[in-house]
Amino acid sequence: MNTTATMELRPLRATDAAALAAIDRAGSGRARGDHFARRLAQLAREPAAFAAYAAEGRGELAGFVLARLYEGEFGAQRREAALEAIGVARPGEGVGPALLAHLAEALRAQGVAALTTEVDWRERALLAFFARSGFELAPRLVLARPVLASPAGEDALADAEARDRIAVRSMARADEAALVAIDRRITGRDRSAYFARKMDEAMEESAVRVSLVAEADGHPAGFVMARVGLGEFGQTEPEAAMDTIGVDPQRAHQGLARALLSQLLVNLGALRVETLRTEVGWNRFALLAFLERCGFRPHRRLALERPLG
Repeated sequence: MNTTATMELRPLRATDAAALAAIDRAGSGRARGDHFARRLAQLAREPAAFAAYAAEGRGELAGFVLARLYEGEFGAQRREAALEAIGVARPGEGVGPALLAHLAEALRAQGVAALTTEVDWRERALLAFFARSGFELAPRLVLARPVLASPAGEDALADAEARDRIAVRSMARADEAALVAIDRRITGRDRSAYFARKMDEAMEESAVRVSLVAEADGHPAGFVMARVGLGEFGQTEPEAAMDTIGVDPQRAHQGLARALLSQLLVNLGALRVETLRTEVGWNRFALLAFLERCGFRPHRRLALERPLG
């Protein structure tokens, strides 16, 4: 039975956190209340960074959808939104498709080019739902490696020498201009807005700061931007995402990228994070080769996208 005609679609509010957690727990069997509370608090502080809606009927929450707007993550060159969570109280009533359609229309009006998400390939019902909703495989690969040991059994890349030789430290807000300049030399694009937002995430939103800077002659020469998350895309295991890694082309082939990644793994291990994940365009062959040498392998999650143009 389709009951969407009696539903009101409205923006999510911070007061919806408990209802979101209950719907999610009933559908998945997982408890992610803290994740939703944090996300809705962020939504209240920075509403322009999210697109999040609730379906309400008879005074109760019948479903929700939550997406975050991005530009620049994982090397993307367009404005995208990542669908982090969707849930319904009673499947089969058309609430999920109605929420996705409403979300897509709202994002399209904001000039967002695509809606992306990640799904475990074993979640067949969810994959079928996304396929019916217009999603297709994205031209990106999801890669991951264990934090404490690579598939080859190496401990944190076995690269203590690079960590000892190259100065690697925590990222600071004062690094922003230098990182933008390095990224411009790498990509040929000015991504100041992206780095300003990522710096806000690293300095203000993250409970644990894990982004790093490598120095040469006392100045930033490389960086890795990462975040520790629990709850995005339905995940429950302790996992970190690496959004960006870059080295000044003038300092290429000096071991900075390996030192950054090695120190990141050491730090994540101390936090008991189990997995480091990233996404890479399928045709970024040099970066894929580097990550393969560093122990990254295909993840069981698939990157999906729904074009909105």
